[in-house]
Amino acid sequence: MSLITWDESLSVKVAEIDSQHRKLVAMINELHDAMKSGKGKDVMGRILSGLISYTDSHFKVEEKYFAQFKYPDTAAHVKEHVAFVKKVTEFQIDFEGGRLTVSIDTLYFLRDWLQGHIKGTDKKYSAFFHENGLR
Repeated sequence: MSLITWDESLSVKVAEIDSQHRKLVAMINELHDAMKSGKGKDVMGRILSGLISYTDSHFKVEEKYFAQFKYPDTAAHVKEHVAFVKKVTEFQIDFEGGRLTVSIDTLYFLRDWLQGHIKGTDKKYSAFFHENGLR
């Protein structure tokens, strides 16, 4: 069973961004599945590297639209992006340093952050983007 199930509560109603969010959900679910089968350590390094890389490109897409449409809450939203990358980078350093609980800590942080960020922060731009013709 997946840790996060994609449903309409996670949709921001912008196809490109929803597609990217689905990819992030899939990465978190992959880590969860690996941990359930005792292989979390085997995939953790790859997942963390992938998350850092993928979120960087995803955040750039959102931030491109913020600039294009002059989104009024850009500064606060970008601040959350920066904090996320910093935290995942810390997890990566801890993992590479052999900290044993990093997989569980990472998994629950990712689940809580992604759902909270999408349902809270990202949902705030949904109507704004629609008003500017982005779907």
